Amino acid sequence: MRVIKNYLYNAFYQVFILLVPLITTPYLSRVLGPTGVGINSYTNSIIQYFILFGSVGVNLYGNRQVAFVRDDKCKLTRTFYEIFSMRVLTVILAYVAFLIFLMFTHQYHVYYLAQSVSLVAAAFDISWFFMGVENFAVTVLRNFIVKIITLISIFTFVKSYSDLTTYILILSLSLLIGNITLFPSLRRYIGRPVIKGMHIFKHFWPSLVLFVPQIATQIYLVLNKTMLGSMTSVQAAGYFDQSDKMVKMVLAIVTATGTVMLPHVANAFANGEHEKTKRYLSKSFSFVTAMSVPMTFGLMAVAHKFVPLFFTARFLSVTPIMTIEAIVILLIAWSNAIGTQYLLPTKQTKAYTTSVIVGAIVNLIMNIPLIILWGAIGASMATVLSEASVTLYQLVAIKKQVDFKALFTDTFKYLLAGVLMFVVVWQLDQHLPSTWLMLIVEVILGILLYALLLVVFRVKLIHEAKAILKDHH
Repeated sequence: MRVIKNYLYNAFYQVFILLVPLITTPYLSRVLGPTGVGINSYTNSIIQYFILFGSVGVNLYGNRQVAFVRDDKCKLTRTFYEIFSMRVLTVILAYVAFLIFLMFTHQYHVYYLAQSVSLVAAAFDISWFFMGVENFAVTVLRNFIVKIITLISIFTFVKSYSDLTTYILILSLSLLIGNITLFPSLRRYIGRPVIKGMHIFKHFWPSLVLFVPQIATQIYLVLNKTMLGSMTSVQAAGYFDQSDKMVKMVLAIVTATGTVMLPHVANAFANGEHEKTKRYLSKSFSFVTAMSVPMTFGLMAVAHKFVPLFFTARFLSVTPIMTIEAIVILLIAWSNAIGTQYLLPTKQTKAYTTSVIVGAIVNLIMNIPLIILWGAIGASMATVLSEASVTLYQLVAIKKQVDFKALFTDTFKYLLAGVLMFVVVWQLDQHLPSTWLMLIVEVILGILLYALLLVVFRVKLIHEAKAILKDHH
């Protein structure tokens, strides 16, 4: 039950940190317009590179290291202060690099400076520690309050295109304040820092090993927007960003399992329970497939109605982008289950790193011709191809370790249920009026139909869920 509780906390947390942009998007689409949204998207994509280099793989590495030593308070204290100190130093170096970049760029200076507060915030991000000790409640509760204040601030202070800088500052400062408010909760787990015997840079190389896949991952998360902004227009980057926000919002519910299972599997692996790690993978893989299939087909089915309602008619170009990009929900769910929940905690970092490098290369190569031919639609195609290559490589990497029959149990049933749900919801979407009420009706009917089909197809997950609920009561 602890894993389920942590999953629910983390799913809520991941959804909630994306919820503020989701709630504000229809409003911001109206007041900032495609150009304002595009400038924010483009400048943020640039600052994300500096945040990435400043973080040096700490989120994954710190989570795993804390999980390894969490039963020893002395080791846990030393590990935290060593990793945290290293991160502060690397963020300072990244900020110096950002200031040098600013000297050579000739537009959007004010927007870049406002975005750079997010880089400062990265130095104080210690969520990796709480994930390592499997305390997800603290991050959820603290950030909930900060995000509510952010939401109120956006609707109060952002009224027109001229408030774009204010909007960027509100988002950046919310990150900084949210991160700082986590520090008081550390006292429960660790003691005072002992400077003597601290080896800050012993974590640098192992963290750097996990940094390589993060660079590759970030490339195909941010590169699309950067290339669209450079090769076509900031408006195209804005269209892609709106689609990407929705897909990431849906994905957060699925990939929350990765953050929860990583310390859980790492702890089992550290105790020599190797068979248990494989059982965890099979169950987790089945769960994320069951969750991501209806999300993929559901988003594709309602995109035609959802986009003009949510983003306004000025963003109609988002519809085909979102329909194509929805496919990555299933692909990332699979690669997250294999990579984050199995390869990383079992110290198979090389296979994980190679998979995301392959994805980044495929993304970069495919982006150039596809963006030239089809703009933002081409970028979404490149994203799907890159995610497919990541998943395929990871499956090849684990084929001798894991029984594929057990891994893909009921996958065909999930896909069949998803396709049938898509056909019904898509038909409804074409004939029902374009109103919020009809959209909600379509979503509810889709969920009920998919759940009913899983019961009819007698998937194992339904029986396991019943057993867990029975045991809990």
